[in-house]
Parts: sequence; C-alpha cells; structure tokens
Amino acid sequence: MVKIGMTIADRYEILEKIGTGGMADVYKAVDNKLSRNVAVKVLKQEFSENENFVSKFRVEAQAAAGLMHPNVVNVYDVGEEDGIYYIVMELVEGITLKKYIEKKARLSFEEAVSIAIQVGMGIEAAHEKHIIHRDIKPQNIIISLAGKVKVTDFGIAKAATSNTITSNVMGSVHYTSPEQARGGYSDEKSDIYSLGITMFEMLTGRVPFNGETTVAIAIKHIQEEMPSPRDYVPEIPYSLEDIVLKCCEKSPDRRYQNMQELVDDLKQCLMTPDADFVVRNGVETDGTRNVTDEEMEAIRSKTSGYDGVYPEDDPEYDPEYDPEYDHMRLAKDEYYPDDPEYDRRGRHSSDYDGPSRMEKVTTVLSILAGIIIVMIIIFLAIKIIGKRMESSEAPDTPSSIVINDTNQPSVEVVEVTMPVVVGSDIEAARNALLLLGLNPLVDFQESETIPSGTVMSCDVEAGTTVISGTNVNLLVSSGTDSVEMPDVVGKPVSDATSTLILKGFTVNTVEANSDEVPAGYVISQNPEAGVMAASGVSVTITVSTGATDIKVVVPNIIGMDETDATITCIENELSIGKITYVASDQYEAGIVVSQSLGENTSVGVGTVIDFEVSSGPVKHTYKCNLSVTAPTNAEAPDYIGGSEVRMRLVGTDGKVLLDQTTHEFPYTANFYGIGCPSGVLTITYTVIGDPVIDENGNSTPGSPIEKSFTREIVFTQEDD
Repeated sequence: MVKIGMTIADRYEILEKIGTGGMADVYKAVDNKLSRNVAVKVLKQEFSENENFVSKFRVEAQAAAGLMHPNVVNVYDVGEEDGIYYIVMELVEGITLKKYIEKKARLSFEEAVSIAIQVGMGIEAAHEKHIIHRDIKPQNIIISLAGKVKVTDFGIAKAATSNTITSNVMGSVHYTSPEQARGGYSDEKSDIYSLGITMFEMLTGRVPFNGETTVAIAIKHIQEEMPSPRDYVPEIPYSLEDIVLKCCEKSPDRRYQNMQELVDDLKQCLMTPDADFVVRNGVETDGTRNVTDEEMEAIRSKTSGYDGVYPEDDPEYDPEYDPEYDHMRLAKDEYYPDDPEYDRRGRHSSDYDGPSRMEKVTTVLSILAGIIIVMIIIFLAIKIIGKRMESSEAPDTPSSIVINDTNQPSVEVVEVTMPVVVGSDIEAARNALLLLGLNPLVDFQESETIPSGTVMSCDVEAGTTVISGTNVNLLVSSGTDSVEMPDVVGKPVSDATSTLILKGFTVNTVEANSDEVPAGYVISQNPEAGVMAASGVSVTITVSTGATDIKVVVPNIIGMDETDATITCIENELSIGKITYVASDQYEAGIVVSQSLGENTSVGVGTVIDFEVSSGPVKHTYKCNLSVTAPTNAEAPDYIGGSEVRMRLVGTDGKVLLDQTTHEFPYTANFYGIGCPSGVLTITYTVIGDPVIDENGNSTPGSPIEKSFTREIVFTQEDD
C-alpha cells in the first residue's frame, strides 16, 4: 500500500495523491536521483493480484516507456516493488480536456482543430511504434499550463479487458468504437473513431450517443447513425463536419486509414475551412452484389453516348455530377453497382467501345506536359553541372550564385567546400561547419577503439561543394560510457539546462522567435532526445523568445479561482509561469490574489505570467509559558498535598502539547510555534475511597479513585 512520505525503488518519494481512476491511483512524487517532480501511477491492489492483467500491464507499460513525443505524457520508468506495480511519468501541470470543455461549454472550431491536431500527432507517434491507445477520451488528454496538449494513459488501456474494467467503463463507452463495443478486434482506426467522438464533444459540448446504461450506449455506437455536429452548432465548417463523420464511420474501412491522413485534413481545415476536400467514399464491407437485368439496362441507358460532359439542356443532365468524384451520382432510385467490371461511368467491360473524346484530349495533354517537364529537368541539370565545374577551379573560395527573376528579389546562395571533420573533436567539427553556414546534425555510437567525442564518419565527403544551409550528419563516438540524451523540448530553459547538466552534458543556448512555443521554453535540441551520447558533449538548445510581432492584452485574473485563471491566460495566449500559494485574509483558498503582468498591458504572444493563489487566512503562531500551580481546594477538595498528578495539555487544534506527571509545584514548561490560540489543561489525581464494612462489621480499605479537573490556558501570539 502506498503511503505519503514513502520512497519507491529508493528513488521516488511520494509527496501527495493527485488523482484516481478505475484501475490506478496517481501520486505526485520527487525523483531524488534527477531532482525533478514526476507523476507515479500505481496499479490498484485488486488488479495487482490478477497475474494476467499484471503481465499485460507490464508489457504495454514498457512499450509506452519507449514512446517520447511532445504531445504524449512521457513514461520514464516502470517497475514493481513489494507487490506495488507502478509507472513513473512526466508530471504535467494543467487540466484535462474534459474539464476544459465543461468550463467553456464548447470550443471554437479553430481551437478544437488545433487541439485535435496535437492529439493526432501524439497518437500517430504511438501508432508508428505499434502502440494502440484504445481509450482516447477527453479525460485522457491534458492541456498543460503552457497550452501544450498531451495524451496520457498509454499502455494501461490495452492491458484492461472486459473482465477488469469496472468503474471507469461508463466514462469510456461514450468514446468507444463499434468494433470495441462488440468485443472484437481493434486497431489504429479504433483510436481514430474515439478521436472523432472527442472532436464532436469539443465542437458541441456533448457526446453523440448517451443512455442510461453502458450497454445502451454501446448498442447506439453499433447501430445508430452518427449525428452531424452541425445539427447542434450550424456554424461549424462543412469540411470539419466531414472530417468528424469520416472518423466516426461504423466500418473501419470507411474511416481515415491512418492518423497522418486525419492530421493532414485537419491542417487543411484550418487553412480553408469551407473547401470541399474530404474524401468520404470508403470501401464497402457488404461484398459485391449481383446486378439484375433491369438494373443493367437502366445503367446502360444512363451512360450511353456519355463523353465526359453533360450539356445543361440535356434531359438526362444530373446537376449533382462532379467530375472530381470517383463515380457519377445516378438517380436516387437507381443502383450503382459495386463491381470491378464496371468503370467509373457505370459501363460494363463488355460494353466498352474505346476511350471517349475527353479521355483522348487528356491523354495528349498529359504526354505534352511530361515532355515539357523532362526538358526543364535536363536544362536545370546542365546549368547546375556547369556552375559546379566553374566553382571547381577555386574549391577553397566560397562562391555566390545570384538567382534573379524580373519579378522576384535577388536571393544569394553560397557554395562552400566541405572540410575534413572525420577524426576531429565534435566541438571543433561543429564550429567549423557552423562557420561555413552548414547545419551539423549529431548522432552517437558506442566504440571501444575511438575516443569519446571524436567524429567517426560524415555523410558529406570532404572536398565536396555544397550549398550553405545543407544538413551534415555526423556520427560521433560516445566511448564506452555513453549517456542517454534526455528530452528537454517544450520545457522551460531553466529546467532543460539543469536536466542536461545533471546528465553530465554542457549546454549551448541559442534564441529564436516562435509563434507556437512560449517565450522561455525550448523549441528544439541537438542532439535529439533518446540517442546515446558521450558525457560532457555540448547540447545546443534553441529557446523561444516568443512572437515579437504579435501582441496580446493581459486580462485581469485577480479574484478568479486557479482553474479559471489558468484557462483565461491560455485563451489569451499567455504562458503560465510560477504559481505561488500565499496566506490571505482577503481571499478564500484557491482564489488568485495577484498577477505579475498588469491588467490591459500589451505583451508578446506566449509571454509568461506568474500569479499568487490564496491558501486561506493568515495562520498565526502562538507560544505558551506554562506555570502549573498545585490544585486548589475549590478545584480538588479531596486532593492531598504532595500527591502525584498527571497533567495533559491539548490545544484546540487537537495537538497534545504536554503529557507529564509530577508532585512538585509550580510545574513550568515553554512551548513555541503553536498553531492555535488556546488549549485545555486536564489535571488528574488519585484518592482512596471510603472503607467498605461488611455485614459482620469487618472493614476493607477503599479502592483508588481517579478524579480530574480542567483549566483553560490562553496562549500568546508570537511576533511575525
């Protein structure tokens, strides 16, 4: 059983419980080896005793531990100790998407798409490693204080089976795919379905299917038609409606086939929300249907004489026909055969009488276009070869090629000669390449023969003429004591620097503007995370200076509760910095009492704002200079002087300050830092009861009897 203050694996000190779910509890902890805060997810005891579940849990958690992505809550460690199965994860300060939706009722389409893109990119990274989430829902998506969207709970979802999921089923069934609801096989497209339901909720503030029981909801996923989000919010763009509905097709074959396709359409939706670019003609799953003679005749009558264009005065003209589609929309009561022997115009192969006039024209134009493209490529190749031959006469001197078009400004491209870097120290090689305007990219490999930090190979041969800005990949020896490069992208520069230094690396910082990464946070790192690098190597981190050309107005968050203040800052494109908790007699606990940026101040997008949150009224401390006098006759008329008494002083907060016996008075004691203004002193003493005389007149000594009385003790407030 996990207790506050205990240490797991001699490393993770449990600080507080921060969440609980159907299968695990989550604790905030400090990693004493790396001096950073982490989240520790501990499997509940009822699941820890199920060997089958534990085995699946361990395998999937270890797989998730190898998944590192900016849009995923990264897993650092997995282990077991004394029957406690745990996962150590990145601690993300923020709120869940579920709570964010509840706070805002529903999101704008731009914000919903932006969040969905980040979620999709995180899931895509998992799918590339063959990790399927199986429990995508707003509760498992976190919006950090910096506005970064992260997906959590990879691994544990796959381990959960129908026999183990209990209390959290109700929350998940609203987002489950039809194939999951049937208990059948699920794959990457199941995650796409769940993300589609999540987008529906972001856009409308509600889930598409609801019911009194989990079974009723599951049946709706399987049987009922997916409602359109535009039924609830008409201003949603048509393209986004199509994206959501394509994600939520009942048949997996009709959905997006991978997350990259979905992300591409979401990006296109942000740029051209009203365009018609979503292709929804998926693969039918009901098999090929035989065509009747009547249907065949109807199809032939519709397609006879068709040459690619319907004249508007033709009675057979179909105004819904769109040549960009893969088929022609026939009359509503006619059947379009799903048969490979029918071409895109509905004609059977046996009826095909050669290419149409439009096809002939298209073929000729395609051939001409191909010839022109080949001629252009040959011309450009001759020009490039000629330039390189000219520059080879002076290989050590950079030459400038000016490409100028009459309607375009001049662009200078510098050609440089690749220096010899193999065998050099990595820092010397990197500096030499940077001076020439080249971009060194470093990877490491362990070696027992080549000294650590020495360049082993390079993908650009020395003496080759290359254009400035070219990427040059260097393979560097990490010796025999290599260290895994940590992931610091997206972290504050102070945290990133300390993490790298603790790992034994040196840090080189460069700055760059960014519209996406808040000021003061790391945009990128070189070498990248996860590689095995030589200890002591310099790591270059690019730190955002924010978007200098875009300004936002600072809102007033004083008087808001902490969650609302966080959301307000994120909505106004500010990054959350340090949150400090201070005592306040003016504001209730959890209310913002001050902010670092003044209200209505214009600042750059991504500027960090700090604020203070009330922890409740100011807590005073008190002292007590106690002097206990002997019981008085009024307090204890039967007390015999010099007898031993027990003194017990308890503060009004329940804390015992004194528990002592004495027979000497006055008894003195001093106490400091007391958390309450007064207490009660209970004095207990013993007397001998009256003797007992039986019927024969014999006397028996009386029994000891405990008696007590109390005194109220008022403490003195300590000076601040």
